[in-house]
Amino acid sequence: MSRRFFVPLHNMSEPLAERLRPRTLDDYVGQEHLVGQGAVLRKMIDSGHISSFILWGPPGVGKTTLAQIVANTLKVPFYTLSAVTSGVKDVREVIEKAKGGRFFNSESPILFIDEIHRFSKSQQDSLLGAVEKGVVTLIGATTENPSFEVIRPLLSRCQLYVLKSLGVSDLQKLLQRAITKDVELREKHIELQETAAMVRYSGGDARKLLNILDLVVEAADSDPIVITDKMVEERLQQNPLAYDKQGEMHYDIISAFIKSIRGSDPDAALYWMARMIEGGEDPQFIARRVVISAAEDIGLANPNALLLANAAFDAVMKIGWPEGRIPLAEAVVYLATSPKSNSAYKAIGEALSEVRKSGNQPVPLPIRNAPTELMANLGYHDGYKYPHDYPGNFTEQQYLPDELQGCRFWHAQHSQAEDKLYQRMVNCWGDRYKDKDYEK
Repeated sequence: MSRRFFVPLHNMSEPLAERLRPRTLDDYVGQEHLVGQGAVLRKMIDSGHISSFILWGPPGVGKTTLAQIVANTLKVPFYTLSAVTSGVKDVREVIEKAKGGRFFNSESPILFIDEIHRFSKSQQDSLLGAVEKGVVTLIGATTENPSFEVIRPLLSRCQLYVLKSLGVSDLQKLLQRAITKDVELREKHIELQETAAMVRYSGGDARKLLNILDLVVEAADSDPIVITDKMVEERLQQNPLAYDKQGEMHYDIISAFIKSIRGSDPDAALYWMARMIEGGEDPQFIARRVVISAAEDIGLANPNALLLANAAFDAVMKIGWPEGRIPLAEAVVYLATSPKSNSAYKAIGEALSEVRKSGNQPVPLPIRNAPTELMANLGYHDGYKYPHDYPGNFTEQQYLPDELQGCRFWHAQHSQAEDKLYQRMVNCWGDRYKDKDYEK
């Protein structure tokens, strides 16, 4: 826990990203939708009065910096808590200090909590009273979706502002500022001949970008230092992709992957899978999603898709990485290019909905087993017609409960394979399985 007024200091031992941390909104790069002229957060800061808010965005986009700028601009006490190391006791202590240090009619001290999503429910609960009464102004920062990670009462007391990954122009602006304004780099003769590699490797993360620049400059032994894409690629031993297997991007990318298969775009599906592979995703996770997609999105339009997806899953389990990418790619291309049907997926959803609505309906007596004489005497199995005793291995009889006669859950969708299934049902059951929309 710490309390401080933010003071611009330049420590030569600090990392480049820290030395270049902006002290005012005019120096802040990116997030124009929040802090540009006339934007909502800019207007609130300029007014000298802010309410509690939460900043949600990927790493390295300026959440902590923005909180520090607010405190520096308003000239109010600035308390910080680490969500990793602080407990309920620490929260209560800082609230008591905030109460004791506040002057009459002065602005509330700011309590900044980085990674607020790591706070437990009890820790978040302990903040409610102080935030509601204005004892502190809470600024939370999170890389995770607050809807899932922040309790509803606290979320309702805070504004939510979404920060975006920095764009190419923002990142290039940061690079120029670094080589011209930084107290160390400006003493060197640095020429940014090419910046595409640094921008690409940064993944929209300002901190990562500046760390890459610092690494490249430190490793250079020439004067002037001419930075090229090839030079950057040689200096970086591994690709620091912006992919957090536990974070928001994890779910965004898997969502894009599944939707690309569903949308019959094999190129996009392969791209998103490549992103997951390069990001170190668990191959079993990818393989499981491929199996689910085969069942949910291809379904009865091409039942072989599920067989191939399962085969790819087994292959990945047997051979692992990196060769496992090959059967997975084969399955993904096959699924993306296959005809699509979610009729089975929708049908089980409809059936589950009916069960929840109508409850436990009794099984018709004819289709109950009668393993004992008592059951037989009660009418179990009485009147059951064995389909294989009839032409075409079919005869009409009641299978649904009495209260649900006539209910339909499965509705065929147009594909070569599913057309055959539909026609067989109509041949067997007649009008019961005729769908007006399907016949159009």
